[in-house]
Amino acid sequence: MSPPSTGKPLPFPNMFFASAVAACTAEALTLPLDTAKVRLQVQTEGNKYRGLLGTIATIAREEGPASLWKGIEPGLHRQCLFGGLRIGMYEPVRNLYVGKDHKGDPPLHLKIAAGLTTGALGIMVASPTDLVKVRMQSEGKLPAGVPRKYPSAFAAYGIIAREEGIAGLWKGLGPNVARNAIINAAELASYDQVKQSLLATGVFTDNIVTHILSGLGAGFFAVCLGSPVDVVKSRVMGDKVGRFNGVLDCFMKTAREEGIVAFYKGFAPNFGRLGSWNVAMFLTLEQVKKLVTPKDH
Repeated sequence: MSPPSTGKPLPFPNMFFASAVAACTAEALTLPLDTAKVRLQVQTEGNKYRGLLGTIATIAREEGPASLWKGIEPGLHRQCLFGGLRIGMYEPVRNLYVGKDHKGDPPLHLKIAAGLTTGALGIMVASPTDLVKVRMQSEGKLPAGVPRKYPSAFAAYGIIAREEGIAGLWKGLGPNVARNAIINAAELASYDQVKQSLLATGVFTDNIVTHILSGLGAGFFAVCLGSPVDVVKSRVMGDKVGRFNGVLDCFMKTAREEGIVAFYKGFAPNFGRLGSWNVAMFLTLEQVKKLVTPKDH
């Protein structure tokens, strides 16, 4: 995601590896925030979960602290695939859109187009991992002696395929593609643009401070643009009783029953999650890129 002036793009295998490592690191560090976000988003009745810290405290008290990392297994599966593909392909796709004869920094609209493209392609491959992650995270406390429906991620893939068909693993693909294409474009294009702008001032250098500020900017824009489709995605994927008849029905029912504000339910934990996730991911990515950069770069 560095501007051209900071060096040639890495070969795709190197970038895929660096992206997967960075995405998995960020996932492991921030998953409790994501678990709280999902619980707030799928909550349609009552006020059991209130706010980011309140939701985390409720889950830890009722289900044990380990439950905050519920979904870590499919989460890591997702980041290896989706994180590696969406970030690893970003620079090659951006440069393809810009053209080999382009001079200077790529324009913002082509950065956005590249982010939309790689986000959509990446999640088409990784959507089953997202589905399993949401199902495991949304499963609350069960009565004593009642086993969990999804004891592990690998078991969950088989259970969903058996009960809902192979296509069931791609349930909610529409809103998932929309959500991840939008958020990916917001994250990568804004990180790229903010970093480029900071470096252009001459005050900032390509260091940790710049990476932190760029990561926070990426998280903020991603949440503002992606929160409505993120809420719908979580609800459609977490719907095990058939309450919603597709994406449009979920949008309509949510708007009618809870108002437009429902589409920003969990905004604070979502920003807490994406802001911290982007800082952790981009900080790790910048360092791992240095380790896997070929000597002739």
